Amino acid sequence: MEVLVVVVIIGILAMLAIPRYMSMTDRAKAVEAQTMLNQVYTLQQAFFYMHSRYSDNLDAIGFEQAPLITENGNARYLITIEYADVQGFTALATSVVDQNRNRDYNTWEVNESGYIRERIPF
Repeated sequence: MEVLVVVVIIGILAMLAIPRYMSMTDRAKAVEAQTMLNQVYTLQQAFFYMHSRYSDNLDAIGFEQAPLITENGNARYLITIEYADVQGFTALATSVVDQNRNRDYNTWEVNESGYIRERIPF
């Protein structure tokens, strides 16, 4: 009987802890996207000062994509440039894994003002 009570208490504690843990891991994964987009923003600004336009090529601005988790790497987000011209740019960080299994891949974006926002939430 005592063992059953202990198992029930552990189950209750696990039910309380798991949702908190999941939200913390989601936030940690989001920091990865935000950090990479901040790097793209900085590189785009430097490119703009030198060429008076934004680049639509990550190699041209000097951004190197980290190996993705789907390719035995550690990066969970694929960085792409959606558009770029003399007025501005939008770069995306799209998750390569469906982290919450809802078929919506988490996506963040940054633009020429440096504003980073979540386009498709977890």
